[in-house]
Amino acid sequence: MFMQFSSILKRVVPCKYTWLSYFFGVVSEEAGLSVLRRFLYPKSEITKVIACLDVRANDNGDLVVTKGDQYDVREQTAENEVRNLGKPVDLAGQYYTDGADVVSFLNITGFRNFPLGDLPMLQVLKYASENVFVPLTVGGGIRDFTDGNGRYYSSLEVTSEYFRSGADKVSIGSDAVYAAEEYLKTKVKTGKTSIEQISRVYGNQAVAISIDPRRVYLKDPNDVEFKSVFQNQVLMASNLLGTSARYAYFNLFVLGPYLFSFSIRQGQGFDIDLIKLISDAASIPVIAGSGAGSAEHFSEVFLKTNASAALAAGIFHRKEVPIQAVKEHLLKEGVEVRA
Repeated sequence: MFMQFSSILKRVVPCKYTWLSYFFGVVSEEAGLSVLRRFLYPKSEITKVIACLDVRANDNGDLVVTKGDQYDVREQTAENEVRNLGKPVDLAGQYYTDGADVVSFLNITGFRNFPLGDLPMLQVLKYASENVFVPLTVGGGIRDFTDGNGRYYSSLEVTSEYFRSGADKVSIGSDAVYAAEEYLKTKVKTGKTSIEQISRVYGNQAVAISIDPRRVYLKDPNDVEFKSVFQNQVLMASNLLGTSARYAYFNLFVLGPYLFSFSIRQGQGFDIDLIKLISDAASIPVIAGSGAGSAEHFSEVFLKTNASAALAAGIFHRKEVPIQAVKEHLLKEGVEVRA
């Protein structure tokens, strides 16, 4: 171990510094290699593993973590109850202990009316932040609101309340799409969108953009003005089964300082084509979301794309793949990750 570090260091630093190799080796082989890689390649980024918790109220009014089957979160039983995978605060604490780099809450039903009136979710953030010491992200309903009394609340006020309750970052979905569509039409940044308001006050790192993409197949890439991807796709339509060259593009509108990419894959693996398309073009970090079904899916997305983080939900909730197992696999594959 000493000779391995020493031979590398001698090529990049004066000999008097080779004692560092012995220090690294004595402390920890993996830790030493990690520090050395960051010393040799200072621009390399440590990838992140994110645990995502979809939170909603069940039929009794209690907030639970759930997971949808193509967005359907109810069990296929006579009771048709909301699928309950655990309590939000308990699971957040468990994932922090297990080694998650970020814990993300997505309130999937609670913000239909007035988000600041959703006291249970604000309490979840408050209690989780007392014992979870990695960044907490919250999404769902981050936009301007007018309450039942006619009082107007800006998305900035909504965000401020989340931050006071313990969140470190907010995730914006629908409102980001509207802002992007308007920008594509006018080519003008008004400074009034939720993205611009929040990032101006709290910084770009405080905002994540959540995207639900839609794959569309084309006969010719010139049929659309957006970027298209060439694929050899196995086609199945009625009684037809064959292989044919197809073009695909993703109906995406992106505007903002940070990016989530979501697709509906249900354990089949991350959508590598989509994530590579975005991460190659974007100058902001890209988080690969939805589709993780194994530890190998994480290494695939990090090795084949420029994604800086990958997110999973169901495999963690159902204890199919522990977070630590994902990280151990990534280290074996040479992917830099926080141990």
